[in-house]
Amino acid sequence: MRHRKVGYKLGRSAEHRKALLRNLMISLIEHRRVETTRAKAKAVQPEIERLLSLAREDTPHTRRMALSKLASKKAMRQLFTFAPQDYANRPAGQTRITKLGTRQGDGAEMVVIELL
Repeated sequence: MRHRKVGYKLGRSAEHRKALLRNLMISLIEHRRVETTRAKAKAVQPEIERLLSLAREDTPHTRRMALSKLASKKAMRQLFTFAPQDYANRPAGQTRITKLGTRQGDGAEMVVIELL
């Protein structure tokens, strides 16, 4: 039974899923918008919002916590340059998911996830 099991498995092993979400978060921070499938976007949305809320307070501890999630110093620096001023007055809802339609090859629902 799957009672009280939270999260998306995405048909991958735990290590692969963790790497996928990390790479999506890095791309989202660097490019501010990413086109992906709906399941991946819904899986990464809570993670990136948690990271953006963490980055509003710029301390060495929060930088270390963000670096442990991202594993990219460049993305971590970018996050701490725009997040404190852009999201200081926004308590939640820093991302938006917009539907695009289905993908030609396999019919997967495609969306754009972007930072507001």
